[in-house]
Amino acid sequence: MSVLDHIDKNHEKIITTTQVEMEYKKNRQKVIVSSLSEMKGPKWDSYKLPVILSEAQAASSIEKDRKDIDKQSKILTKKIESILKSPSTNDDVFKVLQRLFKSKTKLNLKRPDPIRFTIRNLAKKRFILGYPPRKDSDVTIGDSINWEWIIHCAQQHNQDVVIVSRDTDYGCRHSGGMIINDWLAQEFKQRVNRRKKVVLTDKLTEGFKLANISVKQREVEDEDDFISALNKHREKVLKERGNKRILDIKEALNAMLEENT
Repeated sequence: MSVLDHIDKNHEKIITTTQVEMEYKKNRQKVIVSSLSEMKGPKWDSYKLPVILSEAQAASSIEKDRKDIDKQSKILTKKIESILKSPSTNDDVFKVLQRLFKSKTKLNLKRPDPIRFTIRNLAKKRFILGYPPRKDSDVTIGDSINWEWIIHCAQQHNQDVVIVSRDTDYGCRHSGGMIINDWLAQEFKQRVNRRKKVVLTDKLTEGFKLANISVKQREVEDEDDFISALNKHREKVLKERGNKRILDIKEALNAMLEENT
């Protein structure tokens, strides 16, 4: 959470767009609800003490802790609900990003700025031509808008750019890091300046350091732990989906066999 301070203090170094704001606000509630569904307490119903131990001191302590855990879980659930219903009051991340999206820097592409039409037209052209960043299945030009605005900002300020993203649309993952897409790297030099470069990283703290914003070692370690936990969660979800798919196929095959017999 301390990383939020770096965002608040460096609006003039952060390239952003209304497109980024929309994508954040479109997905924010879904992610929070998902977190709420995963915040499950112990399964007390399946926890049964033998009658012979019911009078033990440890049993009394467990019962007391159980009630306290249930109480604290309810408090956390209410906290999440308040974050969902009133983000501008209760969600620290929302408040920090809201200030960023409202900032009047030259790196923030907002709706009132007439240049947004030029950026959109360029984005439509690159999308039709199949230029990255985009997935083959994409039907919207959001990534193209963000990239064209990045190019515009780099041209206007003649600066290197750091892109922070875990999206492989911008490049590939290798040896625990990210490498910018070949075409994007070439295009950046051709359209901006051959001496300037664009770098891709999946770590916000690394992005700050590359932009000469000092971060604490603790913040770096916290983000490493977060990404590690996120990757493990994704692997678990993919495995569960794979198992469900196998189960679905087996059920379909069994149904076919039964029908044939």
